[in-house]
Amino acid sequence: MRQLIVLGFVGLLAQLIDGSLGMAYGVTSTTLLLAAGIAPATASAAVHFSEIGTSLVSGISHHKFGNVDWKTVSILAIPGFVGAFAGATFLTSLNGDAATPWISGILLALGIYVIWRFLALGGRRPEFKGRPGVKLLVPMGLVGGALDSIGGGGWGPVGTTTLLSSGRLEPRKVVGSIDTSEFVVAVGGSLGFLVALGSSGIEWSIAGALLVGGVIAAPIAAWLVKILPARVLAIAAGGIIILTNARTIALALGASTPTVSIILAVLAAAWLALIVHAVGVERRVRRTEPLAEVGAEVTTGS
Repeated sequence: MRQLIVLGFVGLLAQLIDGSLGMAYGVTSTTLLLAAGIAPATASAAVHFSEIGTSLVSGISHHKFGNVDWKTVSILAIPGFVGAFAGATFLTSLNGDAATPWISGILLALGIYVIWRFLALGGRRPEFKGRPGVKLLVPMGLVGGALDSIGGGGWGPVGTTTLLSSGRLEPRKVVGSIDTSEFVVAVGGSLGFLVALGSSGIEWSIAGALLVGGVIAAPIAAWLVKILPARVLAIAAGGIIILTNARTIALALGASTPTVSIILAVLAAAWLALIVHAVGVERRVRRTEPLAEVGAEVTTGS
């Protein structure tokens, strides 16, 4: 019972992060399950089955708060399903260790770009023009879905990072759309694991505990996405991208545990400082906007 309570808390924490920043449910949950000695395929399967419920509740919550771009979700759904199913059935036997550092390097660079893009605005409001198209979303869905099944996480890091860096959707709709489309990805991955492992290979108690915690956190996370300003949300998500992928790259290069810890501590301190800075900028912008509106009215009236 104690283990199930701990797993429930893991699901709650993972979904709170994922639902707020568009990534990390699979990565957080799978990492902790592997650390507990659970086999990779079994851990990934349990995470995917729990995600069917958590992503459904998360999608409903994000829709309720207006965080979903349904055109983006509709284009992402099929390639995400196909990629996740293929990753669970045909690709689980492949060794993805060689490709992981390269993928992490690309995501790390995009994470840095996301932060730079929103910091470079200064006091100006971010603008988002158009929607991401089929040429971007289809390959992104296939790759993100496959990586999600192979490594137990990848839909959020690939999807959220790519859409944020494209600058075509405001951050809250990026997070909401990725979280909502993750339901289809979770179904595809889960069906693939049933084919590959059979129902006896699924740890249903683990999936259930993660599900309960995730369902509790999903509405809270969607509300946070609704109220957070675009620049603060984008920098928060960019920091998670950088921290996650910096750790992967450092470990792949053979860095020791103390070295990795120091690197992450420095990056985390810089990330928190940037969030504080973004909050300060947002407050200054909100104070000056009423003055600008008053000035415009006076000019128009004269």
